[in-house]
Amino acid sequence: MTGTGTTPQADGGKGDLAALARGGRINFFGFVLRLLARIPFLLIAGQFYGAEALGRFAYALIIVELGSQLATLGLKRGLAQQLSQSGERSHTHVCYDALIVAAIGSAIMMGILFLFPQAMFPNSEVRGLERLLPITVLALAWTEIMLAALAYRHNIAATVRSRAIVEPWLISIVAGVLAYYSVGGGLIIAYVVSMVGALLTAAWPFFREYGLPHDWSPHPVKLWEMARRNLPVAAADAVEWGTRRADIAVLGLFFSPAIVGIYYVAQQIASLPAKLKTSFDPILGPVISKNVAADNKTAIAQQVRQVGFWIIAAQTAVALGLGIPAMAVMNLMGPEFGVGFMILGVLLAAEVIAAMAAVSEAALIYLARHRNMLLSLVMLGIEVVLGIGFILAFRAMELPTMTQAIGPAIGLALALGFGAISKAWLLKKIVHAPVSGWRWSLMWAAGAGLIVGFFAVMMPDWGQLAIGAPAIAIAFGAVLWFKGFGPEDRELFKMKKQEMDEPELPPPGSSGSNPT
Repeated sequence: MTGTGTTPQADGGKGDLAALARGGRINFFGFVLRLLARIPFLLIAGQFYGAEALGRFAYALIIVELGSQLATLGLKRGLAQQLSQSGERSHTHVCYDALIVAAIGSAIMMGILFLFPQAMFPNSEVRGLERLLPITVLALAWTEIMLAALAYRHNIAATVRSRAIVEPWLISIVAGVLAYYSVGGGLIIAYVVSMVGALLTAAWPFFREYGLPHDWSPHPVKLWEMARRNLPVAAADAVEWGTRRADIAVLGLFFSPAIVGIYYVAQQIASLPAKLKTSFDPILGPVISKNVAADNKTAIAQQVRQVGFWIIAAQTAVALGLGIPAMAVMNLMGPEFGVGFMILGVLLAAEVIAAMAAVSEAALIYLARHRNMLLSLVMLGIEVVLGIGFILAFRAMELPTMTQAIGPAIGLALALGFGAISKAWLLKKIVHAPVSGWRWSLMWAAGAGLIVGFFAVMMPDWGQLAIGAPAIAIAFGAVLWFKGFGPEDRELFKMKKQEMDEPELPPPGSSGSNPT
């Protein structure tokens, strides 16, 4: 059922589906590059810095990344709608307005952190160049906005270069060099360098695409209106970010930095499947915003349903491949990390559960931003309450320390389950069509992966990682390909000569429906 007053796309939405598949393919390459770069960083951090230094690093990042999330004021995802509704106004001017809004927000956040650096390092003194860490707030905020602007023009390669090549490889290389020379605070310094590098990598194509803002000057009223309109999206972004960090924050209240460091490594490995969802983010936002502007609810439901299935399938394959040999994966980072294998298993399951909520939210931020924000706040509250509750319950049962530390991961998984169900239900009510990407064929594929995994864990660690993990993912993919994939699903794997051509851009000046 199409939205009222709208003519469905003449091609039945195949153009959007092809654009989504193309963007997903390009950014999947970026995911593979990021995966390859993340492994050396975790190896360097685990082997040369240790769990305690990683715990300190993880807590500092929580504070800085929270500042950058607030500073962008939701423009990471809201910029596409701002550009779609710009009317006769230059897209270049809209983008620079967004950069000014982010700069103002970043200046406030950086000022607070420069004045109170202990907020980043509550249990230790601030050392040397670590005081420069707050500058990454501006770097993160501007990078996100520039990449969002480029994604609106369907330039996905810029995101791959910035986020999947420069950022992860810089942090790995710099952390390795500083570890070799025994420089204190090497992880923090490496992070700063990588964020600045990612910003510069995003800035070059941004200036080439949008140029300088001729005949433009910041307009306080327009800037305030842009910030005000995006507050619900900013809150939703901050809450989504918070659901991936609240577990670390809760853990830090009850356990030593070394336990936090072990949990952080498990979290970083488990977040790899989540990067598959972000493979579609740069193209999903503009495509959905275009159909929201056209009130084409049928197309929105189809896109969410299709991308949801692609993401759930891919995340499940990666989660099984990393989760079944979880102890071998954690041992790779260092002997002290192996005890966190159960945490890794729960966190990988949580990422698969989260997939549907994340894809539904890509549409809800345009169609029901306030209700989406409220659901996100409830989800965050559930995570914190359950995480603390499980820790206290396990502690009362006198279970081992590492078992107690699983509590926040269980709370996260249950909260994400609530978010997935509630957000898919809300979106279904709005678009009057099914949006869930779940299919029972995923169970058959998972069963094949589990059977292969049963034999894989009998091998030594190197065999589990080099042979077992790929075999599990291949078994899952093979069954799903023959039992679960239809013609539209295989669109993701079709490489076409025409892909060198740019897809049709969302029509500038389109009028979107009012958020509810």
